[in-house]
Amino acid sequence: MKTNVRALVIGGGAIGTSVAYHLARAGWDDVMLLERDELTSGSTWHAAGLLPLYNMSYAVSHIHDYSVKFYKTLEDETGLNAGFSVVGNLRMARTQDRMDEYMVYASTAETVGVHYEWMTPAQIKESWPLVNTEDLKGAIYHPEDGYINPADLTMAMAKGARQRGVTIERKWQADAFDWKGDHWDVTCTKMVEKGGNLVPGDEQVVISAEHVVTASGNHAQRTARLLGIKSAAIPVEHQFIVTDADPALVAYRKDNPEHPVLRDADAKWYVREERGGWILGPYELNAPARFEYGVPDTFRADLFPLDLERIEEEYMSMIHRIPSTEEVGLKDDYNGPICYTPDGNPLVGPAPGLRNMWLAEGFSFGITAAGGTGYYLAQMMVEGEAEIDMASLDPKRFGGWITTEYSARKSEEAYEHVYILHHPDEEREKCRPLRTAPSYDRLKARGAQFGCVNGFERPNYFGPLDAPDSFDHDARSFRRGGWWDYAVDEAKAVREGVGLLDASAFTKHRVTGPGATAFLDWFTCNKLPKVGRINLTYALTPQGTTRTEYTIVRLAEDEYYLVSSGALTDYDGDFLRKCAEDKAGEFGYIAVENVTTQYGVFAIAGPKSRDVLKEVIKDAEPETALSNKRFPWLSARQIELGMCPVNAIRVAYTGELGWELHHPIEMQNYLFDLLEAAGEKHGMKLVGARAQNWLRQEKSYRAFGHELGRDATPLEADLPRFVDLSKEFQGKAAMEEVGVRTKCCTLLIDGPEDADPWGVEALYHGDDRVGRLTSGGYSVHFGKSIGMGYVRPDLAEPGTRLKIRMFDQLWGAEVVVDSPYDPGNETIRKDG
Repeated sequence: MKTNVRALVIGGGAIGTSVAYHLARAGWDDVMLLERDELTSGSTWHAAGLLPLYNMSYAVSHIHDYSVKFYKTLEDETGLNAGFSVVGNLRMARTQDRMDEYMVYASTAETVGVHYEWMTPAQIKESWPLVNTEDLKGAIYHPEDGYINPADLTMAMAKGARQRGVTIERKWQADAFDWKGDHWDVTCTKMVEKGGNLVPGDEQVVISAEHVVTASGNHAQRTARLLGIKSAAIPVEHQFIVTDADPALVAYRKDNPEHPVLRDADAKWYVREERGGWILGPYELNAPARFEYGVPDTFRADLFPLDLERIEEEYMSMIHRIPSTEEVGLKDDYNGPICYTPDGNPLVGPAPGLRNMWLAEGFSFGITAAGGTGYYLAQMMVEGEAEIDMASLDPKRFGGWITTEYSARKSEEAYEHVYILHHPDEEREKCRPLRTAPSYDRLKARGAQFGCVNGFERPNYFGPLDAPDSFDHDARSFRRGGWWDYAVDEAKAVREGVGLLDASAFTKHRVTGPGATAFLDWFTCNKLPKVGRINLTYALTPQGTTRTEYTIVRLAEDEYYLVSSGALTDYDGDFLRKCAEDKAGEFGYIAVENVTTQYGVFAIAGPKSRDVLKEVIKDAEPETALSNKRFPWLSARQIELGMCPVNAIRVAYTGELGWELHHPIEMQNYLFDLLEAAGEKHGMKLVGARAQNWLRQEKSYRAFGHELGRDATPLEADLPRFVDLSKEFQGKAAMEEVGVRTKCCTLLIDGPEDADPWGVEALYHGDDRVGRLTSGGYSVHFGKSIGMGYVRPDLAEPGTRLKIRMFDQLWGAEVVVDSPYDPGNETIRKDG
């Protein structure tokens, strides 16, 4: 048995074998895979093998698309038939709201290049007469996907991996991981049969591996504990049943091809054919999480008892949709664990705090995702980055604050939401509120309807004071929801008067030490600000794409305050700390401290924002304390508002005159009351994140995770003014070599009267798809829809006429100048 390899993959299910295969295909010739039992003995063996292309995530859509295409090539390469039945996938809708969901999804599908078709109830009935269509609105149809045999697929990928030099060892369990500075020593124990159980034996080996990938499926919690990290992956029970042969189906199949995989999303189930009968797979309410603290030795390729009462509603719904099943008996049943995460997406990427440790865990649709995950993870490991931005799947999107209880309850919620309408303005309710700023109760009492960002409660908008608890749920829509008018009023208040926003969820790091200045100069692409000034800048990946956006405040010669996205605190912090560790020998000691929860932030913005602050500022000359002379744009000052010390930053994400007020978190309620009282006579309005999102698009301010990410460089984001090419910085050479493949632009859109884009839509020039939106919304200044996105560089010029796909129609759009609202920044620089 080898004891020294380049990459060690832990887990022999579909995910692990795909990762091993793709690492070998990418050129790594010394890869080993360990499986604690037999290949496929985890969730893979009891998976239904469905391959749905449908997914609302841009990154996951790419993963699924790759898998479906890749699986069709396996037999030619390996000689093994993976049992891919390309029968298509019919996703039915009973309501117009569901059809709207499909049309929003279809926009994402187009940007990825996934083919789909629309079907009417009459067309469905004509094609598949066993389906009851009388209460359907229509369906979306993917003819290229279907289902596969998970065990055969895994064996085919395993054979392909072996053919490319991968060593696969079964009955070995990884029991300890020890980082040696340039490799991992992994202590592995031989597993032995004992009384039907699989238990550790006496034989042990230590395998040295430069890289380790964990794809341990149901064992993710155990793996995380061994690594000393936290994992959000928790298994949830999933049931499916197999019926006896259906005589009506058997008769139909004598002269007709197999049915597509049928999905009645409003009934929360999928159905496919199985040897003359049917498989029903429901996603019901109250499916419990399992193995929260580890998988017992007694559980191997085992199942849980079936709970038919829990799926009775879904079973009766199948009979309604396929009436011939009413007289058909049950032949078999499955109730097994499938891993979930709090948002339903897998954990793919570097492990938090560790070097050369990669996670591929938490796959609720593991068979569909296996091929693409192996492909893109291998790109990250071998080339340094994937060709798509994988940040939305990064394990560090769930911070160190998560607990087992949180992960379990949110994973249960993600399971039951598989078929619940996925409104783009959806906010899921379990485990909330959890992380709250001190002003939470005050904001809630004033009508705040909250969203959740990295566990933090953040106002999305302010609804009526007497709103019922269901108000936000009922306000959701794929078009302009019930919250839209409130956000319009808030956006107008900022443009015309003054608004106050809670931005406490911002990620905040303090970087100090003798090496801080040299390090940050190398770490970011813009000039570092002078003491008392700020700069917007970007940390690049070594491949030249955008890794993180920062507002850097220079507090002293070697003391900096970094502000970045609130959604990705651990994601940003992990990269920052690792880079600082790597460069400390060259630049000197660098201290990185996460101070996110030490400081709250209020953002005050609008033409009257200075007037409000003048009411409460304590200064020898309060009339001039906020003037351009004493407090210029893009500067920071330590000021006193009443009795609260504030690190005030003159910048506004809304593009209006304004300040960010960073304050000690324990003084937040005092400061809120002070500002609220001072703002009353100036008509100050509380403002949420949705209005702010619209306003920043009017200024063409890019947002991380939308316009900014690891699939585009700052130059492609059209931000050359924030890139100092006169200095050396991480990723510079790679950025220049990449060039400008695509370019970010802002568009004003003549869309439907009752809807705005969500930032997922495809863009067309004539009949050619030329790009996609990354942000969308409504402009109160222009009185029409607005969006930002990427197109071919030659089409990013102002005045270019494009079209945008919304609700299965093409609508006119025009590329406009960057920062179409106040392009000269006159309002934001206003003196007073």
